[in-house]
Amino acid sequence: MRVAEQALIEFEIAVETFRVEVENFSRLHHQKLGPMYARLDELDARIAEARAARTGDPEDLRRAQEARAAVLPMPGVDELFHEWIDGDGLSAEAAAMLTDRPVQPPKRVRPSEEARKLYRELARKAHPDLAREEGERRRREEFITRVNAAYARGDEALLRELSAEWEAGPVPVAERLSESEELYARLEWLAERKDMLSALARELEESAIGAMLRMAPEDPDQLLEEIAEQLLAQVSQREAELAELVQ
Repeated sequence: MRVAEQALIEFEIAVETFRVEVENFSRLHHQKLGPMYARLDELDARIAEARAARTGDPEDLRRAQEARAAVLPMPGVDELFHEWIDGDGLSAEAAAMLTDRPVQPPKRVRPSEEARKLYRELARKAHPDLAREEGERRRREEFITRVNAAYARGDEALLRELSAEWEAGPVPVAERLSESEELYARLEWLAERKDMLSALARELEESAIGAMLRMAPEDPDQLLEEIAEQLLAQVSQREAELAELVQ
């Protein structure tokens, strides 16, 4: 059972690490590249409209209307507030607004190696799956939620604070020996949780962002920079094409 518990915890750490990278990549992709995509859509619409104005061809007019319709309008209230929600409920930015901590959006897709190390150590020590009593489980779940949020932001200082807090906390009560039925029930629960985590991992890997991350497993942040350079080149090309049409 102990071997199964440790294996599950390592698997959960791997899944949570990947989930953080997927969500950070998604946020940074939207933050850094969203304006470029919007600019490309606007240029495509202007190019189509300029071409239609020149030719007067009905087909060109139709294409111009389609291109303009593809330009995203200003987001509504619901869409704006939707950005405050992530896989854990309130996003790190939204949660920060409700606390004394400053807003700290992720700076990188993948937290630093030191942050990853601190996170893995804390997850192994404080994981709720190690609890036997319900009160101890709730304490660990609350603590790990804070650990996950700090890790998502790559906040090494806060992870160190949490590590010190855990070490200074109450010493877990020594476990009594379980009956064989209790051990089998625990193993069954571990197996069910592993199946749930496997499904979550597949969902993350098969998502559009997960697929992009698999393209650059060693340096996902560099992938964002490469995509940005490609988009800037496309923007320059479209602007030159538009300038020729409106001369």
